[in-house]
Amino acid sequence: MKSKTGKFQTGNVILLSISHLIHDIYGSFLAPILPLIIEKLGINYTLAGMLSLFQRLPSLINPFIGILADRIQMRYLVILCPAITAVAMSLIGVAPSYFVLATMLLVAGLSSALYHVPSPVMVKKVSGELTGRGMSFYMLGGEMARTLGPLTILGAVTIWGLEGTWKLMPFGLAASLILWWRLHNIQVREDVKRIESPVHPWRALKKLLPFFAAITGYMFFRALLKSSMSTFLPTFLTGEGGTLWEAGIVFSVFQLAGAAGTFVAGTASDKIGRKRALAIMAITTPLAMLAFLQTDGILSIIFLVTTGLLIFGSTPVMLAMVQDTDTDHPAFINGIYMTLNFTMSSLAVFLAGFLADLVGLEKMFYAATGLSVLSLIFIFIIPQGENYGRAKKQ
Repeated sequence: MKSKTGKFQTGNVILLSISHLIHDIYGSFLAPILPLIIEKLGINYTLAGMLSLFQRLPSLINPFIGILADRIQMRYLVILCPAITAVAMSLIGVAPSYFVLATMLLVAGLSSALYHVPSPVMVKKVSGELTGRGMSFYMLGGEMARTLGPLTILGAVTIWGLEGTWKLMPFGLAASLILWWRLHNIQVREDVKRIESPVHPWRALKKLLPFFAAITGYMFFRALLKSSMSTFLPTFLTGEGGTLWEAGIVFSVFQLAGAAGTFVAGTASDKIGRKRALAIMAITTPLAMLAFLQTDGILSIIFLVTTGLLIFGSTPVMLAMVQDTDTDHPAFINGIYMTLNFTMSSLAVFLAGFLADLVGLEKMFYAATGLSVLSLIFIFIIPQGENYGRAKKQ
């Protein structure tokens, strides 16, 4: 199958969204079964916490993965990585030692980075002129995985036991086979490579430094609220008197609302503009969060759902904005964005936890809500334009 430039290829966009869903379902296996792994390997909480670090550590080399993806047939990374991640994450239940488990997680983390850096470029390719809509479909798959992944691995452990998690492997392998069948003829690298005197990736980045400086500020203040909610909402709800199951159900509803938000926001940004969409969410998200904190019962749930819709909706818009930049190295530029996003999210959740230790979770949420308004300032200074980022050749 040959790609058709300019046309929104619904079938391929949905296929990439499903591949994102399947890939990230496997990527979310660790946390739900961590108590069983701690018991099996006899490790302490420090070593257990480092397992998540091993899985996320390869995110730091995203820019270099982007350079690699711009020089090779990047579609092969998108096609193969769901299978690699599926194999590595399906084996964590049978890992006989901490070293083997850490190695599996490093492999899964590297595969995840190799998938997530070029895949938005692939989505842009098959989205034609509707990049925002394509990113909405893509992020819908990723957000749904946050809900379905824990249910999948817990169901597998319930049926087969911890040692039987390897039986989940075939689904990821099948996903890569289907991706090969549908996508192996789509040319992406040919659309972005330069024929003469290619611009060096770091020169391309230099032209985009004002853009990345602005979105880094936006991501940080946005992440203070997003990361704190994603990490501490269940703990906050149980502290308010809810049971663990009630907190889990409410948290799942919040995540599902976020999935819906990612689907709507990117498409809307195609129509009203990226910066306007970000500004609307920057204004309305803290209002919805304040309403959630101030209400009880069904009203509280309604405002929590609204917060979820708005707080996750900025992700596909930001991805589309990054892909809108005119650059010879789209995968490299996307890798820079993902590294910054990872860094800002990690810093934000650390600060949120530190603040919660000082003043409590509720006051931390109020502080994060107030600080998130500052993201609005950075939206207005984000440079944007059809040819923004084009580095001149020498």
